[in-house]
Amino acid sequence: MAAVRLRFLGSGDAFASGGRLQTCFHLEGGREPMLIDCGATALVALKRERIDPASIGCVVLSHLHGDHFAGLPWLILDGQFGDRTRPLLIGGPPGTQGRFRQAFDALYPGAASVERAFEVQIVELAERAPCELGPAAVTPFAVAHASGAPSYALRVEYGGKVIAYSGDTEWTDALLDVARGADLFVCECNYFDKRVPGHLDYRTLASQRPRLECERIVITHMSEEMLARVEELGVQAAADGLVIAL
Repeated sequence: MAAVRLRFLGSGDAFASGGRLQTCFHLEGGREPMLIDCGATALVALKRERIDPASIGCVVLSHLHGDHFAGLPWLILDGQFGDRTRPLLIGGPPGTQGRFRQAFDALYPGAASVERAFEVQIVELAERAPCELGPAAVTPFAVAHASGAPSYALRVEYGGKVIAYSGDTEWTDALLDVARGADLFVCECNYFDKRVPGHLDYRTLASQRPRLECERIVITHMSEEMLARVEELGVQAAADGLVIAL
């Protein structure tokens, strides 16, 4: 079996701090490649990394903010006007079907219901209920982040490895369950020491680190404030294009 690799296609926050692209992670080495989150810049990132968007068979979403799911219409349109025939499976929290259609229709009226050469299927995930989603088994955990729908951290079993991802959230003990035994925990760390509802800061994460039973942590989704301090910290930070082999 090939080594599992996670590539940070986008490691930025909603405001492109540091000029970074929005959240999107590419997994390969399992049965087929997949994406975790699909921010508005996902198609740009895929093409920048010379990854064929049509190779993506599955996308799993942590929550329904634009910097985490708004790249889906462009991913689909790229396939529609290209030669894509591979079905696209999308998994996300309750409300994904409706929010996806609203976003698609707002950007390209009528385009959501156009017939294509490939099927788009949306599966809505239930909290703490494992779901076979394409090449992965995904278990979502409810976290503390207001997004107009449930927001999830994700535990993704892929290619014999476990990738845990916080999504966007302030500290919640649900992250202990998400990260337990994971080969990699990708954790948002929006701020250094500022407490902002719905987001984590480095000081809080550092204080909780002894409780996180995972092999490795990489922080992502950093603000300008956090990026200015990241070189001082004893934790690995994501960057656009960074590849981690598991």
